[in-house]
This record gives sequence, structure tokens and C-alpha cells, in this order.
Amino acid sequence: MSMSLLFFLFLFLSVLISSSPAPYPYDTVYHIDCGSPTALTDSFNTTWQPDTFYTGGFTSIVSEPLHFRLPQEKTLRYFPLSSGKKNCYVVPLPHGRYYLRTFTVYDNYDGKSHSPSFDTSVEGTVVFSWRSPWQANLARDGAYSDLFAFVTDGELDLCFYSIATDPPLIGSLSIVQIDPLSYGAGNDYVLVNYGRLSCGSQQWGPGFSNDTDNFGRSWQSDAEFRSSSGSNSVRAVGTRERIANTNQGPNYFPMKLYQTAVMGSEGVEYALEVDAKLDYLLWFHFAEIDSSVSKAGERVFDVVVNERNVSRIDIVANVGSFAAFDWNYTVKNLTATVLSVKLVPVVGAVLICGLENYALLPPDLSTMPDQVIAMRALKESLRVPNRMGWNGDPCAPTNWDAWEGVTCRPNKDDTALVIFQIDLGSQGLKGYISDQIGLLSNLVSVNLSSNSLGGTLPSGLGQNSLVRLDLSNNRFSGSIPDSLTSSNLQLVLLNDNLLEGRVPEELYSIGVHGGAIDLSGNKGLCGVPSLPECPLFWGNGGLSTGGEIKTIMTLVCLKI
Repeated sequence: MSMSLLFFLFLFLSVLISSSPAPYPYDTVYHIDCGSPTALTDSFNTTWQPDTFYTGGFTSIVSEPLHFRLPQEKTLRYFPLSSGKKNCYVVPLPHGRYYLRTFTVYDNYDGKSHSPSFDTSVEGTVVFSWRSPWQANLARDGAYSDLFAFVTDGELDLCFYSIATDPPLIGSLSIVQIDPLSYGAGNDYVLVNYGRLSCGSQQWGPGFSNDTDNFGRSWQSDAEFRSSSGSNSVRAVGTRERIANTNQGPNYFPMKLYQTAVMGSEGVEYALEVDAKLDYLLWFHFAEIDSSVSKAGERVFDVVVNERNVSRIDIVANVGSFAAFDWNYTVKNLTATVLSVKLVPVVGAVLICGLENYALLPPDLSTMPDQVIAMRALKESLRVPNRMGWNGDPCAPTNWDAWEGVTCRPNKDDTALVIFQIDLGSQGLKGYISDQIGLLSNLVSVNLSSNSLGGTLPSGLGQNSLVRLDLSNNRFSGSIPDSLTSSNLQLVLLNDNLLEGRVPEELYSIGVHGGAIDLSGNKGLCGVPSLPECPLFWGNGGLSTGGEIKTIMTLVCLKI
């Protein structure tokens, strides 16, 4: 083989390798078939694992299974009030950014003909709200919803909150790890999809076709979103040519997106339904796929958003022909419920391949991480029943009620939420108080009265912030910890327990200085007025180690 041929083959392989996209570097993926006890593989070769990571609820199937194309659309998990007002999927995930897609369907699975009202949150931020009655086609067919969010604490909390007495529900959940730099929004926002349009094509992507999107995004046809203005001049165009600059980080937009487009000599206009009082991120996708346009200046058009001219586009001038060109724009504090996007021709016809619209939701405040740890430890140690809905973040979202019996408030600099009060009197609790309660450094009031709690009082129960403590009518044993004397307690009710030992004088003095204290009904307590005297050398819970009886023997020698 000649050297010139070898050089040609080497050059060809080098170009081929350099033009091929690098492998997708993220491999954390979950596809959960909610309500299904078994794994399955759908017609697009996606494997769905059986239902897992849920905190409660029950399973069901839609009323008309044959109406649904995919098996994962036929089952669901619902959360009645017996599982609590708040229920979650808690999925272990490495730190990073994720694409989440849910399928929500009612289809009269319960025979009540009442589609439910509920909210859905991701990492403590409300992202979807469902209100009864749903539109008829939505209730029967269901809907896919998706978003991008960061997970920073090792697990994803996807939570559901019942409105009134309605049971929230979910049909399926997909989670795909994506590039943390995608869409340029950082971790300051949750991006909720309000429209992901592929121009000049039918709907495609995971769940709708065999076309690949590394993020798992599905793309819907733009046809129903185009306004009638200038529609006679709009036509779809396509190509099978390869498009450069696709399937690359950080956004990994698929090549298929740029192989179809719509063109309009009189322009193209879209009307996108939105919710008012939010900011929106628009992403525009272009590629010059008309071989008759090959020079800068041959196709130029303006982008007009809500009647404001925001940019002039010349695709070839930016990237050349048959190459992807993306541009984004943020709409601030939108006051209307329709977002208008127009492409206005300057030279030649306008051309667009795709358009995405995302609501920018700032993350809600969340509970301080150490206090989350403390509350989860208390949930286990107190054996809090499922009906109380102690799932997900104890305090977030802020427009939901906190965990039942828990009151929260922002910390001093308004950067996080803290536990302010715990009120679980007469709830049938049968566990003990975890020592992790000491992590609740902002706790002002604790009421665990009239339960069947036992064990000793933890030393952590002595926060400086604590003002009111009611542990009466339980089965606590052992001594009163000295840590309680360092708090600012004004009310202490420890009556009717099994406590014993000397009562710290500093604790008893609460009653002397205007507060209230009740230690009655503890036969083993002693050492303060109204209680028996303590046995000699009796300390907290037993014999004092500070007292000893010393016998001194003196040897006297007598001289006789």
C-alpha cells in the first residue's frame, strides 16, 4: 500500500473521529413505572423498573387500559389521606442536575368521576398544580410534564400535597442526569417546560418515537402553536444532510431537531400559553438547511417577543450552512397569560427549527440540613404514624403546611427554614426522643404530652432557645438532665412519668421566678420543696460520686 494512500486513510479516520460526538458522560437514569409490581420494556426498548422509592400510598390501574399506548401509562400510585397530606418519591441521586418527566393520569381509576386537586413539588419548590375538574381529554388521556432541577443533598424529593381531601396520583417517573451547565441557568432556578417545539415535524422523542435525545426530552409539533397570521406563506422543509454542532455539551440538542424547519415569506408567529407573574426563558434553534442560501445576508430576520424587537438573526453569518445555531432570551415579569413570539423577515423568508419555553422558578427556602437530619431521626424514634405525612422536607414548600404538628419560620438572614415548634400531644406515639433533637437549635416549644413515650430524656434537650417543654403523662424514666438548666425555660411539665433522682435546683427555680413547673406523679424525684428529701448522697439517678465516708484510723503507740 502506497504512503499516499495510507496518509489519506489516516486523514479520513482523523476527520471521522473528530466529527463524531463524544459519548454522553452521565449515566444516572431511572425509569419508574408507578403502581407496577414488575419491570417491563416498552415498544421503544426503554426498561421500566417496578414501583419504588415511594413513602406511602396504594396502587391502581386506569379504568380503560386498552386506551393507552404504553404499558407504563396504565398503572398509577395514589396517596389517600390515610397516607398523610404530603407524600413523596425519595430517590437517591448523586449531586448534579437532572431532567425529570412525570406522566399524570386520572381516567376515573377510582370510579368517582372526580379528578383530584393537588400540588407537586421538586426539592421543596412547587412546580405543578392540578385543580379539579380537569379538562375531559386531560383526565382521560393523561399528560406528560417535565422540568430541569438541581439535586444537592444526595436524594431527590418529588412530593405531592393533597388539596382538601383529594388523593394525589402519578403514573410514571423518569429521571436523567444532565450537564450541570445546560441551558445556562445554573442552580438558581428550576426550569419548568411550558412548550418544547420541533418545527415542521410531528411529535418525537422518548415515548413517542425511536429518535434519541440524550436528556430524554420529547419534542412536540409546532403546528398547533402557530397563529393564523401569515399562515398561507408558511411551509415545512426538511433535509437528510448531517447538521454540524449537534449532540454536543452542555445542551446536547439532537441532530433531528435541525433537520426540519418551517419557512415563511411573511413571517412566522407563535402564541404560547403561560402563567403570569413569572420569568420565562426562550431558546431558539436555527440551521440553514436550504441549499440555495449559502452566504451571509441572504436570509435575515428579526425576533420580536411581546411586540419588542429583541434580536436580528443571520444564521449563515453566525455558523454557516447546515450547522446548528442556538440563541436564548429571557422575558422578565410577564403580566399576560400568552407569550407572543414573531419572526419578521428582513431579507428573504424567515426560518426556524425549534423553540423552547421554560418558566424560571426560583428555589423555595428549604429546611436547614442539620435540622432535616434531626426531624427524620425524631420521625423514627417517635414512631410518627404515616397518617401525619412526615415526608420530604419538614418545612418546604413554604406555601404548604409543614409536617403535621410542626411549625417553621425563616432563620435570621432569610436563607433557610428552621423548626420553631413541635406539638404532638395525644398522638398515640410509643417511641422515645432521639438525642438528635439537640440539632434543633431554634426550637422554642415542645409538646409531647399524653403519649406512651419512654426511655430517658436526652441531654440534647436543653437548647438555649427552648421556652416551653411539656412531656407530661408519658413513661419517661431516669434522671432529669442537667442540660435543661441551661435553657430559657419558662414552662416545664414533667408530671406523671417515671423520672427519679435529685431535681436540679436551677430547674426548680423556674417556678420561683415567675414560670411554671410541675414534677408531680414521679415517685422517684426528690430534693426540692413539695417532693421528698433525697437519700444521703443521692444524685441525679443514683448515689452521688462526689460523696465518700472516710474512716480514719489512728495508731497510738504507748510507751510502757
